[in-house]
Amino acid sequence: MPAPRRKTETVEIETPEERQPVSLGLLDNLLGYRLRRAQLSVFQDFLVTMKEFDLRPAQFSVLAIIDANPGLKQSRVSEALGINRANFVALLDELEQRKLARRAPAPGDRRSNALFLTAKGEAFLKDAYRHLVAQHEKRVETVLGSADKQQLLSLLDKLTTLA
Repeated sequence: MPAPRRKTETVEIETPEERQPVSLGLLDNLLGYRLRRAQLSVFQDFLVTMKEFDLRPAQFSVLAIIDANPGLKQSRVSEALGINRANFVALLDELEQRKLARRAPAPGDRRSNALFLTAKGEAFLKDAYRHLVAQHEKRVETVLGSADKQQLLSLLDKLTTLA
């Protein structure tokens, strides 16, 4: 019986040129590119932080809007968050399946749904925020500092007027 073959591992060794930073060229001074990179970094930290709650940023945002505006029409929530209708319906379906939110007929408009958190959704949102979202925000603020965070929020608000 032949001896079993051992699996060999290949190790890639970086050359000095591969360790050099990649030039971003024109991207280096493009605000949209830099905003997107910052967003990806912040969202990645959020996703890692919220892993135990299985909560994505968009889901948290929907829960937060519904919590602050119980009974708001579904179309207004999706509009406030800039989420297109098809994606919003799928997102809301997930939240309903998890029994965190519920739809009800909107008063005076049978074609629309009003949105509410369930008791489980209210407790879930409070728990997620208290334990993890606050920690995530604190890490972001640690990187920026309190004054810079406030300045960045103000500057980002100005940019929302472009669209």
